[in-house]
Amino acid sequence: MSRVLSTEQAKVAIRQIQSIINGGLTDQISQLDAQGHILSEPNVWDGPLAEQFRTTTWPDTRRALEKAKVELEELRTQLESISNNIFQAGGGH
Repeated sequence: MSRVLSTEQAKVAIRQIQSIINGGLTDQISQLDAQGHILSEPNVWDGPLAEQFRTTTWPDTRRALEKAKVELEELRTQLESISNNIFQAGGGH
């Protein structure tokens, strides 16, 4: 039989992570994306380093930001499920 444990510290940590994600972290990632898009426009910012930014740096960063958003949403969903299970089992005092 596997061990099931949910301490108050675990419950608080779950709530904190959910709060951070729901509190705007994914919105801030979207805001970063918007600003990166602006800097990717040659009519806004140009030159050798700007070109490197728009052809290499920003596309790589944008992919990482999108992946982070997807993973944060998956984490939020998993934590919600875990949290619901804790409360249904009577551990949500």
